[in-house]
Amino acid sequence: MFNNKNNNTVSKTANNQSPTLNMVSEGTTLEGTINSQNDIRIAGKLKGEGISKGKLIVTSSGVVQGDVKVAEADIAGKIEGTIRVTNKLNLRSSAVIDGDIYTKSLLVEEGAQINGACRMGSDSANLDKSSDSDFVKETKVKKEEEK
Repeated sequence: MFNNKNNNTVSKTANNQSPTLNMVSEGTTLEGTINSQNDIRIAGKLKGEGISKGKLIVTSSGVVQGDVKVAEADIAGKIEGTIRVTNKLNLRSSAVIDGDIYTKSLLVEEGAQINGACRMGSDSANLDKSSDSDFVKETKVKKEEEK
């Protein structure tokens, strides 16, 4: 009369699925490091590092005070720190970036603000720390020469 196979299959599927999106809601402040295999959505405030093999979404109300290392990112809020994106970084018109950007590809809407250096290319997001300091020194020298 009842098919036990269907009931067991449904409950196993429901129990074995993990969330594909981690959320920091508006009005929430999280201090520390988020390290996830899945996507991260920040509408509140993160004081610390954000690391993901998925996509980082920062809404217009979202603020990240720390470095970000992700596969993809879609930013409409504010980030104060270094951003490393191995694939595509999308900056919405309301985005404010106070820090350096390392990404493979970049899409910037009119109105977005970048207050820092930007390095693009296939291996830009995978640079080691020594390359970072050399890049920052090189950028500072160029700015001083312009004066």
